[in-house]
Amino acid sequence: MKSSKTLVMLSALIAVLALVAAGAGLFWQDGGSPFSFTTLRGQTVQMYGRGLYRYDTSFRAPVLRGTDAVMLFVCIPLLVVSILLYRRGSLRGGFLLTGALACFLYNAASLGFGAAYNSLYLLYLVTFSASLYAFVLAFTSIDLAALPAHVTPGLPRRGIAVFMFVAGLSPCVWLIDIVAALVQGHVPQNVASYTTDVTTMIDVGIITPAAFLAGVLLLRRKPLGYLLSSTLLILLVLIGLVVVGQSVMQALDGIVLSTGQWVAYVIPFVTLSLVAVWLTALVLRHLSDSATGLASDS
Repeated sequence: MKSSKTLVMLSALIAVLALVAAGAGLFWQDGGSPFSFTTLRGQTVQMYGRGLYRYDTSFRAPVLRGTDAVMLFVCIPLLVVSILLYRRGSLRGGFLLTGALACFLYNAASLGFGAAYNSLYLLYLVTFSASLYAFVLAFTSIDLAALPAHVTPGLPRRGIAVFMFVAGLSPCVWLIDIVAALVQGHVPQNVASYTTDVTTMIDVGIITPAAFLAGVLLLRRKPLGYLLSSTLLILLVLIGLVVVGQSVMQALDGIVLSTGQWVAYVIPFVTLSLVAVWLTALVLRHLSDSATGLASDS
């Protein structure tokens, strides 16, 4: 495939911006301390009180720092490797780059819309904009008309489609607290000092429909299904690692998750991520830079 210099430059810029943001979030410490805050709804919550995320809650700040750790030590190196492969004209590199950029777009949106305002807001803004347009460029750089000829026989198309349907349902777990709060006439507890639940909006509003669309397109043997499903698989792999990083950072900060939280929010996403690792490897193995023709699949 032919590489785009604009995409390479944007991706490199994203790597640098993410390096600054993740490094600051993870390592920036000051002499602050936790403090209590009364929200507009009269709820008293504990704020983190230190570092970049001093105005985020004591529950959310370790989540953000855990994400920063994974972005710094896993996602940024993956992005750099993907850029290098993509520059060489590798189709696998193009797929990896698209999936990696989806993760950076997801994280930039989460920070820009969901984290409490801090001194890196403008950096989040630029990262979000660059990630959005880089992702669009990467996604559209794959020649869908020619793609089937580069998929070798044996790709478990139906199995990946079923996994897409299951993965698409998983974000709906966030709706449990929201529906319960609506029934009881109050706001979800995790909203705390924030104005809304950005994670649910992104996951259920974007990721879930995209996963179902990918599954349907795969079953119909549409080229877009191969690209969309692989993008979501790579995103799921990285999100699983992020969930692990978040849980570890919360534990280090003394936050003990309940059995219900582990069962509902941690174990399912980590399990999906492990399966996604295997399926991503299968997809990449069945991609060829030379046209071979899609003879048959399952």
